[in-house]
Amino acid sequence: MIRLMGYIILGVLFSLSALSQPVIHVNQVAYDSYSPKTAVVAIKGQLSAPTSYSLQTTDGKVVFTGKPGKAAQVKEWAADTFYYPVDFSRFTTPGTFRVTVQVSGATYTSPSFGIGDRALSRTAIPAILHFYKGQRANTPEEEDADKAVLLYGSNKRVDIRGGWCDASGDVSKYFSHLAYANFMSPQQIPLVTWSLIQLKERTQRMLDSLQQTAAAEQEALWGADYIMRALSDSDYFYMTVFSYFNKDAHARRIVGLLANSVTTSDYQCAFREGGGMGIAALARISTWKKDGAFTSAQYLDGAKRAFAHLLIHNKEYDDDGKENIIDDYCALMGATELWIATDSALYRDEARKRAANLGKRLSPEGYFISDDGNRPFFHASDAGLPVIALVRYLDKEKESSYRNNALHTIRRALDYNLAVSGKVSNPYGYARQHFKYRGEIKDGFFIPHENETGWWWQGENARLGSLAAAAIAGGRLVYPAKGNWGVKAPLAQYASQQLSWILGANPYDMCFLYGYGKNNVPYMQALYGHGTGKGGVSNGITGKKENGDGSGIDFKEEDNGNEWRWTEQWIPHSAWFLQAVTMMAAE
Repeated sequence: MIRLMGYIILGVLFSLSALSQPVIHVNQVAYDSYSPKTAVVAIKGQLSAPTSYSLQTTDGKVVFTGKPGKAAQVKEWAADTFYYPVDFSRFTTPGTFRVTVQVSGATYTSPSFGIGDRALSRTAIPAILHFYKGQRANTPEEEDADKAVLLYGSNKRVDIRGGWCDASGDVSKYFSHLAYANFMSPQQIPLVTWSLIQLKERTQRMLDSLQQTAAAEQEALWGADYIMRALSDSDYFYMTVFSYFNKDAHARRIVGLLANSVTTSDYQCAFREGGGMGIAALARISTWKKDGAFTSAQYLDGAKRAFAHLLIHNKEYDDDGKENIIDDYCALMGATELWIATDSALYRDEARKRAANLGKRLSPEGYFISDDGNRPFFHASDAGLPVIALVRYLDKEKESSYRNNALHTIRRALDYNLAVSGKVSNPYGYARQHFKYRGEIKDGFFIPHENETGWWWQGENARLGSLAAAAIAGGRLVYPAKGNWGVKAPLAQYASQQLSWILGANPYDMCFLYGYGKNNVPYMQALYGHGTGKGGVSNGITGKKENGDGSGIDFKEEDNGNEWRWTEQWIPHSAWFLQAVTMMAAE
């Protein structure tokens, strides 16, 4: 998203080449006791290698020692830097600790972190619930304006109060954006809502113990009520309430959005433009038999109406008139939740069709194909959603032939994620991916900056959270094991490393969960008193700004108004992080 107004940016530019002494990169928040626990020691080439490391309490007591792994390099990041992996997974004692190493006669210490039973989930769940409550679009200015928002190109006004501001620099509200690019659409408010419902259903006892049950329920209902208000009287969802970055809240319009904040009247959501996830959220929350501003019966009726409408009109709303993989996994989510809620054969058959479509989209290498050609599915936000949709489908599907096909798709997708990430030197275990760049299929760490949107690229912390959630949720079905969140060790380590990267185990030593860890991004201010919120997750690290193919590595706290690409909070990041820690704590 382009964020040109309402920023307060403080900080300095980061450069990996400026590394002048060893730095120990750890998850600066918490590790689960019985899960993978890794860190990385980064050292410039002229310094000696560490021969051992120790785990110490905050008062300096050594509780565990070991030897770092072999040195690795990622030359496209920093040609003269060596990375030494540290693994203390065998240590399970609860407490607060630090990693220390000795290099060239000097001692270096990491930021402190916790270890404990489901420690990361216990910290992150209340933090993210707090963040979403603060992100509600419920200030007097917003509520007054949103009672009667004008449809772009029309004299019609509708009540579209509620929902969440999209980002720490943007108070607009989105079901999805980037629809015009066809292959990049992220899921936004409906994804947040579904993630909160998933949290409530999968971690009830933990929520009770944390005294967070009411908060989770209220936030999920808040999202469902917004989705209902966004359901038009013609049975499609309105896609975007756009602020135009205008201080006057009454300047907001319901719009379709093109590049560079160009607005249109194409505001009807296709399955891939938030419609499928909106249906899924309403159908799923209807089973709670709890009322928000609407009744549970109205939630289910709204989901049915919207699904029936898109069965007829979906391709009309797809900007290129064709369905692609995002339609498939979003429609699968909608059909599955309606099938669970109603047991209707209509939704069963639609879910089975979409699940089969996902299986047919697998390439020989194991990555998904987005279109009817050879474009790999790469996504800066929702890369794990095809697997999550299939996992949820298997909560209902009982017939063995359909189950086996879905399980085969999940297994191949997870195998691919491990394989492509391990294809090159990768000391942090960062999730790599295939993509298409200037007609050539390549693989790399970060998405290409030259893509169908014409301008949009940013840190991919949502993608990492989605892949972590998929590794655990899918792994429990196809690679079950004792310990390690119920999955085999390589998948558990993959999931752990994605979240640890977000929490500080990255080359910039930056914890992107705001208000936690040692190093956070600068505060960003938005309209109506909104801005960076404690418990929210920022965009994160990208490929080198100047590299169209996304190669290299970059993180900037200042960039002449473009620092949002790295430092801005965005609600899908927190939603996917929430899904990952939900799966870690699932009962």
